[in-house]
Amino acid sequence: MWKQILSKLPNKKSSKHEHRGREHGGHSSSSSHTSGASTSKSTDNNGAAKSHAKNASPAGKSAASDSGFKDGNLKTSGNNNNNNNGVFTPYEALPSFKDVPNTEKQNLFIKKLNLCRVVFDFTDPTKNIKEKDIKRQTLLELVDYVNSPNGKFSEVGIQEVVRMVSANIFRTLNPQPRENKVIDALDLEEEEPSMDLAWPHLQLVYELFLRFVASPETDTKLAKRYIDQSFVLRLLDLFDSEDPRERDCLKTILHRIYGKFMVHRPFIRKSINNIFYRFVFETEKHNGIAEFLEILGSIINGFALPLKDEHKVFLVRVLIPLHKPKCLQMYHQQLSYCITQFVEKDCKLADTVIRGLLKYWPVTNSSKEVMFLNELEEVLEATQPPEFQRCMVPLFRQIARCLNSLHFQVPVILHSF
Repeated sequence: MWKQILSKLPNKKSSKHEHRGREHGGHSSSSSHTSGASTSKSTDNNGAAKSHAKNASPAGKSAASDSGFKDGNLKTSGNNNNNNNGVFTPYEALPSFKDVPNTEKQNLFIKKLNLCRVVFDFTDPTKNIKEKDIKRQTLLELVDYVNSPNGKFSEVGIQEVVRMVSANIFRTLNPQPRENKVIDALDLEEEEPSMDLAWPHLQLVYELFLRFVASPETDTKLAKRYIDQSFVLRLLDLFDSEDPRERDCLKTILHRIYGKFMVHRPFIRKSINNIFYRFVFETEKHNGIAEFLEILGSIINGFALPLKDEHKVFLVRVLIPLHKPKCLQMYHQQLSYCITQFVEKDCKLADTVIRGLLKYWPVTNSSKEVMFLNELEEVLEATQPPEFQRCMVPLFRQIARCLNSLHFQVPVILHSF
C-alpha cells in the first residue's frame, strides 16, 4: 500500500528536467538535438579521420618513393622544373654486370637505363659532381653491355632504351639569333661553334643508341614500335644543334636508322625535304643542312636504275633550289656531290641541272659565282653531247658575262673549261 502511494508522488528531479525541457521546446526536441549534435560530431570526427587518412596517403607514397628504387624503377624526390634537372634520391651506383648472374643481367640493364634517365644541370660545374660521375660510369657500362653479345633485347629493354635516350637528347635548342648579323658564308664559317656543356653525357647516350640500332641483337620488328615516326621527327629537329659534334653523331645514327628500318625510308626523305623547303623559301637558317646532304649523297648513290620520278622531282624541287641561299658555302661541297651523283646515274638529267644552275646564278656575289663554276665543271664532265647541245646557247651567254667579272678567279676557272 505504501509502495503504491509513494509511486504516485511526483519525482522532483524528473520534474525539474521536464520543466527545463518545456522551456527549450520540449523534452523530445532536446533529446533529438542532443542526439543530432552527437551524431554530427561523430560524423565530423569520422570525416576528419578519413580526410586525414586520405591526405596522409600521398605522404606515405612520397616517403616510399624517397627510398629510391622500387620494383626496378627510379622514383623522384624533387621537383623537376629546372630543365628536368630534378635530382633523384638516393642516386647511387648499381652493381656491375660482372657481379650478377646471367639471369639477372636483363633486369640490371633496365635498372641502369632508368638510373640514366636523370638529366643533370651542367651550367653549374660544382653541382651534383658525384651523381654526374655515377651516371657517366653507368653509361659506359651500358655501352659495353649493348656492344657485347647477350642475347636478343626484350621488348621492355628496347622500350627502356628509347625512353632513356629520349629523356637525354630531346630538349629545346636555343640557337644564337642571326637577325642582326651579316649573313655571309665566310662570316658564318669563321664563327666559333657553340659547344653543349652536357656533352660528356650526351656523347655516351648517342654512342649507346648508335650501337643499339646497329646491334644484330635488336629486333627491327619490335624496335620500330618505339623508334617510330614521332621519334624520327624529333631526331631530325636536333640537326639544328649548334654543336658540330652532336650533328655528326645524329648524321651517323639517322643513316643507320634509314638502313635498318626500311618502313621509315619514305618518311625520312619526305621530312628532310620539308626541312629543305622551309630553309630555302622561308628562313635560310639551319645548322644541319650539310649533314642532311651528306646522308642524302649516300642514299642517292644507292638509287636503283632507272631513277623513279619521285627522285627526279626531288632533284628539281629540292636540290637545285638549294643553290639560292646566301650561305651556300656552308654546304656546297655536299650539295655538289648530290647533284653530280644524279647526272652520273642518268646523263639525260644534265640539261635539267645546267639550266637549274643558270636560273640561280649569282649576279653580284663573286665568291658564290666561283662555287657555281666549279660545280658546272664537274657536271659538264659527266654530260653527253646531246644533252650539252640542248643547253649550249644559254650556257655560253652566261660564260660570256662571267668573263667580265672583276673577281680574279672567275676568268681563271673559265680558261680551264
